[in-house]
Amino acid sequence: MQHNLFTTMRSLKLAEGCKGTQVYALNPSAPPPPPPPGNSGGGGSGGTGGGGGGVGDKLLQHIQDHLRVNSVRSKSSRTYPPMNQTNAVVSPEFLLPCGLPVTDLLEPQIDPCLKFVDLVEKMAEVYLRIENCPQFEKSGAFLEQCAIFRGLSDPKLFRRSLRSSRQHAVDVHAKVVLASWLRFERREDELIGTTSMDCCGRNLECPKATLVSGYDPESVYDPCVCSRASRSEMIDDDVPQCSTSEEEDYDMSFCIGDEEVRCVRYKIASLSRPFKAMLYGGFREMKRATINFTQNGISVEGMRAAEIFSRTSKLDNFPSNVVLELLKLAHRFCCDELKSACDSHLAHHVNSLDEAMLLIEYGLEEASYLLVAACLQVFLRELPSSMHNPNVIKIFCSADGRERLASLGHASFTLYFFLSQIAMEDDMKSNTTVMLLERLVECAVENWEKQLAYHQLGVVMLERKEYKDAQRWFNTAAEAGHLYSLVGVARSKFKRDHRYSAYKIINSLISDHTATGWMHQERSLYCSGKEKLLDLDTATELDPTLTFPYKFRAVALVEENQFGAAISELNKILGFKASPDCLEMRAWISIGMEDYEGALKDIRALLTLEPNFMMFNWKIHGDHMVELLRPLAQQWSQADCWMQLYDRWSSVDDIGSLAVVHHMLANDPGKSLLRFRQSLLLLRLNCQKAAMRSLRLARNHSKSEHERLVYEGWILYDTGHREEALAKAEESISIQRSFEAFFLKAYALADSTLDPESSSYVIQLLQEALKCPSDGLRKGQALNNLGSVYVDCEKLDLAADCYTNALTIKHTRAHQGLARVYHLKNQRKAAYDEMTKLIEKAQNNASAYEKRSEYCDREMAQGDLGLASQLDPLRTYPYRYRAAVLMDDHKETEAIDELSRAISFKPDLQLLHLRAAFYDSMGEGAAAVKDCEAALCIDPGHIDTLELYQKAREPNDQK
Repeated sequence: MQHNLFTTMRSLKLAEGCKGTQVYALNPSAPPPPPPPGNSGGGGSGGTGGGGGGVGDKLLQHIQDHLRVNSVRSKSSRTYPPMNQTNAVVSPEFLLPCGLPVTDLLEPQIDPCLKFVDLVEKMAEVYLRIENCPQFEKSGAFLEQCAIFRGLSDPKLFRRSLRSSRQHAVDVHAKVVLASWLRFERREDELIGTTSMDCCGRNLECPKATLVSGYDPESVYDPCVCSRASRSEMIDDDVPQCSTSEEEDYDMSFCIGDEEVRCVRYKIASLSRPFKAMLYGGFREMKRATINFTQNGISVEGMRAAEIFSRTSKLDNFPSNVVLELLKLAHRFCCDELKSACDSHLAHHVNSLDEAMLLIEYGLEEASYLLVAACLQVFLRELPSSMHNPNVIKIFCSADGRERLASLGHASFTLYFFLSQIAMEDDMKSNTTVMLLERLVECAVENWEKQLAYHQLGVVMLERKEYKDAQRWFNTAAEAGHLYSLVGVARSKFKRDHRYSAYKIINSLISDHTATGWMHQERSLYCSGKEKLLDLDTATELDPTLTFPYKFRAVALVEENQFGAAISELNKILGFKASPDCLEMRAWISIGMEDYEGALKDIRALLTLEPNFMMFNWKIHGDHMVELLRPLAQQWSQADCWMQLYDRWSSVDDIGSLAVVHHMLANDPGKSLLRFRQSLLLLRLNCQKAAMRSLRLARNHSKSEHERLVYEGWILYDTGHREEALAKAEESISIQRSFEAFFLKAYALADSTLDPESSSYVIQLLQEALKCPSDGLRKGQALNNLGSVYVDCEKLDLAADCYTNALTIKHTRAHQGLARVYHLKNQRKAAYDEMTKLIEKAQNNASAYEKRSEYCDREMAQGDLGLASQLDPLRTYPYRYRAAVLMDDHKETEAIDELSRAISFKPDLQLLHLRAAFYDSMGEGAAAVKDCEAALCIDPGHIDTLELYQKAREPNDQK
């Protein structure tokens, strides 16, 4: 083996598969296009349609040609020929070659996450497990919490639990997997200029820290291991390599070929018991001064290194090929100390995928725990691209590969939980996904692990249309206690034409348990007529966040040619939840009613959420639909786009603003400022995953160092790393003073309770920001934030000036701040009127109704809050207010019901805390304790809930 063991190869990254969550079926009555030649490779229902003859034949032919040559798995990188401008006047059917969706073939997807009939009880149970389990088991308890939070809408809860699981990890394997998972959640692989083994500066994810075994939860707050390691390596490099000393009493030699390696007998014997037995145990070698070692698989260089190690216990700077020889020698002759040193040395020098692929075989063969861990770490930190490497897949997916990993303690539920989530995101139906989930089942030990593994296998088999296997896995999950898997059992039976059997399963579920929205949604599939609509209405009442009922009702209206009413139905959910499938449905219907502007707006918005979205049952890429519709809509210059953006921003039309930004980026894709604006809009729409993608793109397209630092700071801030975000802002300011750097610093500092001194500093930073060049959109936000700080400092006149100036540049949300100033000045009527102005201007005005309720009497407030809940049922204040009013009127049961209605689809901290307080006041201590535990599962440091929890537990403790 040569000195340079590793060769560098540029690993290929395969394009990501198309992603999307469409469940629409096509109108089977529409005439099909010409059949594609050969196997198209497409999935989904077979019926496709399109108009024929007359005006627009060329456009129709163009679309059909597209459908012929593009399979369902078209990639986002594929380009299409531009549409012929002469075909700009067309009928809707020519833009809908697949026809419109029909109700008979619509169905919702089954959620691959864990879902519970009583989520509050489950969260309380997990909180108690975390609190009461031994320290060494906390990592696993937090992982269960991760699995629960995975099914909720707030990704921050999942990431926080994942960080806690990593913090309490004990062994190297768990640390490697969890740290890699944290890195993947931020998609750092998408940041240009970074490598997989780069350390982000936090010990929690430091690749060197993961290779340190032992339970030390506080170490995650220490300075990064990388910086300390680099300093120690510099010191070690200054130590001269230990050479052969003349003072040593050499009394024997190992003969390898024609050369001899002189050694000290008792030093070599001290390496292991086998060596000691050979040299002092009565064997022939004991009496020999020269021992033939030629047939033992070690070179002269390797033996000399072993001799040096026997005297110094150091590997110094031996080349990797020599250390590998030592590792084999150590494994063969049971030299524990030498093996441990070689294992550690090699593990800390694995930095690339090529090195990891080569060394993992040595590690597995020689049972080198750390070396295998280091190789796994590279594979995991290279995700998702490494998932397309057949050698990596063989190690992870095959039963033999799992057994080899398991023999060293490197096959765990945590590992396959992580890998299977990535595989399901990439391609739900692939063989890789199935094999990883099979390995997940094999690793499942605890009951929740089995429930998750069985259920996810059921979901994947259902997607693959392997209905018998799907039913079997769903049944197994249900038998393990996961009641939601009965939905999968019913759906599998339904697909096998056992409709009545499916109905009975869900009907029994509703009868035996507290009904939930997803139960009624599922039962609606197995009945018809008024019963179906009644179930869907009940599903929406119990859980207004479910998208399927809105889509079904919209399509039913389309079938009755009530296009306007169908759009209104979809507007109900899109007013508070930016769902890609609902945006697609609305665009679909808009094309049918020849509203091409509206369709184009929605398609641009959904492509912002999911850039690889395939429309019309995975037949046409969203980007191509934009090209087809663009000539039919009004043409805007970049200046027109900026005006449109200002108008939509000021009218609080976030989806419209997203569409405009998407249009602008099509003309100027490298504009980081636009990517940043996009991320702000996505955060306002609570689309955090898409917002982070936009921030990464903004960072990658930055034209200067100071700009790049700002976007990196926002990425850190939005992922919960406030101090690191502040450091990025300060570094950016040191290079160049800019609006965004000052704004980031002020924003991050204001994210805590401010004392007067801190408030003054935040004010100063915002004033500095306003002195720097920027556009009105951002300056309006800065003025609004400055006004808020002035209000907190009771400088009401200065606050009013800020809000007024913000309104001058069309920052409409400043009406809310100005209303607050009027209210604090006891000008309640003026505050009410100010909020009325906001309601009139804003398209998304649920928050405005909510805020206006504070400035009127109880009856008017109830009306405003009712409207707020109708427009956005996810807003929790209206429920809390109504419940408090009911408690004041001594209607305790009604107050509890009001809170319970919201908690059933949004387990919010404040809602749980208030219901616990109500239960406590009613003397229902057990219910109060359970709600407190569920609330503390969401935020274990919430002081008010901790105090209430202690109070509610006292009677039980006394018993």
